[in-house]
Amino acid sequence: MSTTRIKVPTGDICTMDGERGQLEFLSLGDYGKAKNIKADFLGLPNEIEGVPHGALLPLTEKWVITISSQYGCSMGCRFCDVPKVGPGINATVADMFDQIDGGLSLHPEITSTKRLNIHFARMGEPTLNPDVLTVARMLLNAYPQHRVHPVVSTMMPIKNEWLEPFLKVWCKLKNEDYRGNAGLQLSINSTDESERYKMFRGNALPLWNIGDVMARIPAPVGRKYTLNFALADYTIDVDRLLKFFPPERFICKLTPMHRTAAAEKNGIRTEDGYTSYTPYRETELALKSGGYDVIVFVPSLEEDESRITCGNAILCEDYYDNGGGR
Repeated sequence: MSTTRIKVPTGDICTMDGERGQLEFLSLGDYGKAKNIKADFLGLPNEIEGVPHGALLPLTEKWVITISSQYGCSMGCRFCDVPKVGPGINATVADMFDQIDGGLSLHPEITSTKRLNIHFARMGEPTLNPDVLTVARMLLNAYPQHRVHPVVSTMMPIKNEWLEPFLKVWCKLKNEDYRGNAGLQLSINSTDESERYKMFRGNALPLWNIGDVMARIPAPVGRKYTLNFALADYTIDVDRLLKFFPPERFICKLTPMHRTAAAEKNGIRTEDGYTSYTPYRETELALKSGGYDVIVFVPSLEEDESRITCGNAILCEDYYDNGGGR
């Protein structure tokens, strides 16, 4: 396995030769909840006025490995660079484990960790790859020295006839096999269907349809299912959200819209989202007034500039055209 490693302030971006081309994965540390999260319900009430880069938690406490479930992506989201890598071709089970093993091999001195987050969130739409479910089952016993916490992030693609069966299996794994220690995150971003249609290029289900699907999914054990909002002047109507997503089953997460090449080109951004709490305050209060638990996650400027945040891909042409990786 040929792997390229690029050091960044919070860890590493890696590319590797997979069975069907090149894949990309991350191995990262974390600053810790008190530094980059506001969540009143977790006892973290402080507004985050920017996250200074500093010491990370030891990897023995928390280690994040973000892997690609596909080579490229066919969703075409206007804020994401991954479609520039190529169409979404499914990674194999071996491909996905090679990425995890590759991330773990970067730090052979770490023999165990209390929380090994495996995020299916670098390149690709994971619900289009049924082998993600196979990997999740195998992860239950693959790394007994680590406490594995897998997370699927999905755009809820409209052209996926197996979406609901995938989610039912994933949530059964989350609730029963992992005893709640797994995650499901739905990318929502806006409650306005015209805005959603434009940002997802018509490739994501409308909210009412997502609500119907999720109503047939068992109630969550452990953390609730996450509705993710990357803020960028999009509409967030709490009353509309409540029609489809009851607060007893769903939690809301607010992040800035990450500054990918695609987002910058299309004028999609969060004003002052990395230096001030102001962009989050009004939306957080509105969601809380509707009964939702709210997590506000703020990355550091170093994390955004090093291209580790969601929607980035160093395999895309823009990265190399702008001198990245050199």
